[in-house]
Parts: sequence; structure tokens; C-alpha cells
Amino acid sequence: MIVLFDVGNTNIHVSTVKNGLLTPQLRIHTDVTLTSNQIHQYIKDYIGSDPVEGIAIASVVPRLTQPLVDLSKDLYHVTPIILKAGVKTGLQIKTDYPQEVGADLICAAVAILNEKDTLIIDLGTAIKYIYVADKQMKGVIITPGVDISMRALVGSTALLPDIHIDIPKKVLGTNTIECMQSGVTYGVAAQIDGLIKDIENEVGKSLQIILTGGIAPLISNIVKTPHTLEKELVLKGLYQIYQKNEV
Repeated sequence: MIVLFDVGNTNIHVSTVKNGLLTPQLRIHTDVTLTSNQIHQYIKDYIGSDPVEGIAIASVVPRLTQPLVDLSKDLYHVTPIILKAGVKTGLQIKTDYPQEVGADLICAAVAILNEKDTLIIDLGTAIKYIYVADKQMKGVIITPGVDISMRALVGSTALLPDIHIDIPKKVLGTNTIECMQSGVTYGVAAQIDGLIKDIENEVGKSLQIILTGGIAPLISNIVKTPHTLEKELVLKGLYQIYQKNEV
């Protein structure tokens, strides 16, 4: 069994691979004070008793990388593959500063390397638009995610309530909660549709569109551009990177 850790700013996504198949992920709230033993308490029942043959880590939270390394070595007795410079990915990063590209973006891009030219839209803490063509990451857009937008709206106003994010039945709301829900859901969907058109115009071709990330299943319902929903794209890419680097 292979264990995968995708460490994001909001959640740590954990999955296992058994017989080549990815299992449904476990989510742990990201807390930079977590120790290796505390992480183990969260995951031990999920991992179960099957022997751990390998571990791969993709992290955008450096303070949690070492506890995961300690967990791998001390409790599972394996040396993890960490996505960093020098690790084989098969992806060429054609950006001004490749070292700045987040591990999650790289994993998502690797997952579709053998497919046609693609725009990946990762709806996480931030929304990332990742353009991949000819096994190259050729450009990225980063915008505030739905949760960030909602927190900014609530935190910057005195009278607006903290609400659950959901899609209202109508775009035009008739009460405060629906007005706010509409703004952050239909607003993001309109942003996605608009940026897809702008990106396709800029690159001069139609692209395969893939939505992924925590809130993608919700927003996918109101995005008008034809697309595919891939909930586990980053973890799939991380497993492919593990396969390229296993000894």
C-alpha cells in the first residue's frame, strides 16, 4: 500500500493506493503545530493494518513537511518521496521562476500529461488556472478562492452574517444570505467561464477543461463551459510522481 499526503493551506488530503486504485481521501484540517504522533492519531484507523510500502508527500506548508517525514520514517519505516527540486515529474515548467510553482499545481499538471492540451481549474483555498500543453506548464492564473472571498466579505462588513456556502436557486437574491451566496458561487462560475474564453483566445485553441479541488463539485453545477470534474486530480498526479521516483 502506498500512502499519499497532499498538504494544502486549508486541509491535508490523505489517500492510499491499493492494487493501483486510489481510495477515497481523508481530510485533516491544516494546523502547523501538528506533530508526527498527532497526525498518526488522525490517520491510523484510515490506513488500517496493511503494510505501508511507500509514502509520497506534496506540501505547500513547509512546517508540516518534517512531521510527515518523521511519521514516515519512525512509524512506517519508509523514506518518503517529497515533491521538490530534483524529483522526476515528466513536466517542464515554462514559467519565469519554476522554483516558485506550488507542489499542488505540479501534481495536477502531471496527472494529465498524456492528454491533450488542458486547462486545469483547481478550486481550493485559492483558485488556480493551470495551462498544460506538450507536457509543459505554460502559464497560471491565481485568484482568491470561494472561502477567502466569503471571509473577506464577512470580515470587512459590520452587518453581513457568516453563512454556509451554497448555490441559491436564483442569481438575483432577495435576502442577505442568498445575495451573498449568489455572489461567491455564481460570481466564481462567471469568472471561470470568462477566463476560459480569454485563455483560449490568448493561446489560439480550444482546450480540454478539468475542474478539481474541494469546492469543485459544487461550482461545477453552474459552470456553463463544457468540462470534466476530477475530484482526486492532485492525488492522482502525486501517485504518478511516486511511480516515477520509486527505487
